[in-house]
Amino acid sequence: MGTTQQQPPSDLGPQPDGSGIGAGAALPAASAASATPEVRSDMSGAASGATPAGRRTRRLSLGSASGIVPLARDFTRQALYDWGWLPAATADRRAAAEDVLLVVSELVTNACLHAEGPEELRVSLDAKVLRLEVEDRGAGQPAPRQPHRAGRPGGHGMFIVQRLCLDWGVVRSTGMPGKTVWAELAAPA
Repeated sequence: MGTTQQQPPSDLGPQPDGSGIGAGAALPAASAASATPEVRSDMSGAASGATPAGRRTRRLSLGSASGIVPLARDFTRQALYDWGWLPAATADRRAAAEDVLLVVSELVTNACLHAEGPEELRVSLDAKVLRLEVEDRGAGQPAPRQPHRAGRPGGHGMFIVQRLCLDWGVVRSTGMPGKTVWAELAAPA
């Protein structure tokens, strides 16, 4: 496992500079899902100006895809390869990549089980932080199960997110149902 910190979810949303939000060029999908999801990639210096310098963002539309959790993991794994996290040269770097993939699985699974399904996955990276965002249609508030009991089945997803991430939180959609659950992990040194 990577770094662990016990923190409640933060109400901090996307940064005022629009971190993780921007227009990108369409790329071919890397999945054989029944409904082909849309994949977009935003690079630093994007024409829209919404992506801060040095931040790279990938977007995957999940609304009508099948096999959503493995699709989200594969999409994120490919981004980690493209960004040099994989193949991992050290055990610490490998653990950091595994933590990212586990958090993606937990966030997407939580959206599937409790929030009417995920709409979009966004993976953003700058020099120090990798940010995961899962947009869904649900009105609920994700929270780690209290008290956490390791021996009981189920209910561990948000506890895992809380333990592995630097910070996480929820941003409510304005004027429509839904929210974005985000989590940030430290980039390996």
